[in-house]
Amino acid sequence: MLPRRRRRLPPLPVSTAPPPRAGHNGGPPLDPEESWRGYVWRRKVKQAWKVPREIALRRLARAEELGMTYREYTLEILERGRYL
Repeated sequence: MLPRRRRRLPPLPVSTAPPPRAGHNGGPPLDPEESWRGYVWRRKVKQAWKVPREIALRRLARAEELGMTYREYTLEILERGRYL
């Protein structure tokens, strides 16, 4: 039986980035658009705009009384935490 020949692997790329600090796991940098914080933010924004039909109709009526759109009125509620 002939001895097996070992395949040579290509050399690993040399990084020019500084070495990671203590406590860092050495993983790749996270893309800010796809981070956990971004995921939670998108989920909460979606949840904030999802309201029961009765509330949406009440907000729409009040927005029309004030001469605003539903979106503008709802943004005021979400930003300031109070009703106009």
